[in-house]
Amino acid sequence: MISEKIPQPILRQAKDKFIPVTIRIGKEGITDSVVSELSDQLSKRGLVKVKANRGLLSGSSERTQAFEGLADATGSRLVLSRGNTAVFWSGRS
Repeated sequence: MISEKIPQPILRQAKDKFIPVTIRIGKEGITDSVVSELSDQLSKRGLVKVKANRGLLSGSSERTQAFEGLADATGSRLVLSRGNTAVFWSGRS
């Protein structure tokens, strides 16, 4: 579930449509390389935007489970999830 204790400045940044998508989840799905890349990017910057290819995650509940699982695997927090796009936060300001 999306955390409720996320600072307002982080929420505002996450909702900015100009944050570039830096990780794409392809037809292989969430692999070890996706998890490792997200962890690396989170250590370098606070917010990372991830997008799943269209048709990969069908249904809202499947997307939510996948993005929450990715957050758990990386020790990050899911800030925003809209459609096939999610924004993760490292937890540090």
